[in-house]
Amino acid sequence: MLGKAAISKGDGNFSIEEIEVKTPENDEVLVKIQAAGLCHTDHDSLHWGRKVILGHEGAGIVQAVGNAVTTVKPGDNVILNWAIPCGKCFQCQEMNQHICENNSPVVAGDKLPDGEVSAGHAALERTLYQGKGIERSFNIGTLSTHTVVKEQAVVKYETAIPFSSAAIIGCGVMTGYGSAVNTAHVTPGSSVVVIGNGGVGLNVIQGARISGAAMIIAVDVNPNRLEMAKQFGATHTILANKTDKNLQEVTKLVQKLTGNGGADYAFECTAIPALGAAPLAMIRNAGTAVQVSGIEEEVTIDMSLFEWDKIYINPLYGKCRPQIDFPILLNLYKKGELLLDEMVTKIYKFEDLDLAFEDMLAGKNAKGVIVFE
Repeated sequence: MLGKAAISKGDGNFSIEEIEVKTPENDEVLVKIQAAGLCHTDHDSLHWGRKVILGHEGAGIVQAVGNAVTTVKPGDNVILNWAIPCGKCFQCQEMNQHICENNSPVVAGDKLPDGEVSAGHAALERTLYQGKGIERSFNIGTLSTHTVVKEQAVVKYETAIPFSSAAIIGCGVMTGYGSAVNTAHVTPGSSVVVIGNGGVGLNVIQGARISGAAMIIAVDVNPNRLEMAKQFGATHTILANKTDKNLQEVTKLVQKLTGNGGADYAFECTAIPALGAAPLAMIRNAGTAVQVSGIEEEVTIDMSLFEWDKIYINPLYGKCRPQIDFPILLNLYKKGELLLDEMVTKIYKFEDLDLAFEDMLAGKNAKGVIVFE
């Protein structure tokens, strides 16, 4: 069938163009995408230096399945998941499905030569662009009317939820919530600092609130985002100044709010390398600092910031176990504890993707979502 997809040129530009989508085979699933969430990583992928179908958050309806597929059938509603477990490698056996050694586009894909994709990617020729197979971002390429993915890349659900809200579970919500719950194990009555209150940071706040944290301090340079943070569970807000090097003044305020010892947990969600050490400065002795945003640049850290007994961890995707965690998130949504409809600030048409990126970069939205007609 013919469809349309947002194609990155690899040089910072993209265009929405026609693609040809083939029938899935073996363990593959064809999904008609109903909604796709937007993340800063989607914008970053414009600069990967190669042609790729954009998008890694999405929800849709199964259209067809390969002959080896057993968990979904045509007509099922599914959320797409980019951290596709193989179930056989060492990390999957340890229940670290998010860092699968064979299928992960991050762990396995980064080790492959240019032009090759991880085993978690459905066959390239299932989607043709200008007559040739094309890579799908993070193995799924959700900014497309249709996509063919591996069976393990979809999680079936029956919860009554708009596609626009279901779509954002697959990355931003899972990463933030999982960082607080699966990684840091935020405890009831504890104090939490969240640096950066975009889509991921707001879900760290939600995860901390659901975990029973007594004090949740939101930190951002954007007043609009601090107002959003209150809606999702922040008990205190600090408007940071861009000239505050390493957030030293913010750190003083955090220590004052928490009784001079520092917070129990601090999460960095800005992806700004200069702030890589900031959460360490804001936690008490034996506290936990979580680097959520995936800083990969070289960062110099004063080792005295680790004194004493502090833990610093850099998790991927909130330690997601898709078939376990997505149903948990949907159940929390059903109970009214996890706010998803409220997180979708604005819905865009596919042809307005440029505007959606602009609004995201300007910090206007908690989450912007493309809804396909």
